[in-house]
Amino acid sequence: MKSYSLDEAQDLLVGKIGTPRRNQFEFELKLDLIGEMIKTARKERQLTQEQLGELVGVQKSQISKLESNAKNVTIETILKVFEALKAKVNFKVELMNTEVKIA
Repeated sequence: MKSYSLDEAQDLLVGKIGTPRRNQFEFELKLDLIGEMIKTARKERQLTQEQLGELVGVQKSQISKLESNAKNVTIETILKVFEALKAKVNFKVELMNTEVKIA
């Protein structure tokens, strides 16, 4: 039986790094991780979803959706949630090695 590293398995199952399918997979994974980070931070601050929603100005159901699936949310909302949680947020922006043409 052949064994595979995690990178090899991802290449085989999801696609090589840089392919559209792999990029989509990694994007969705990051969104799932954001939801988990929000849930963890909320619990560490000993807040209910309802209490966090009040701090942010949204309903409890929106906090629940955000924690389980951050796909349909704006960056502005995510930043408001982390601000309410008194959590520091860092974004990393990588520019692809392609030329930008101005028409």
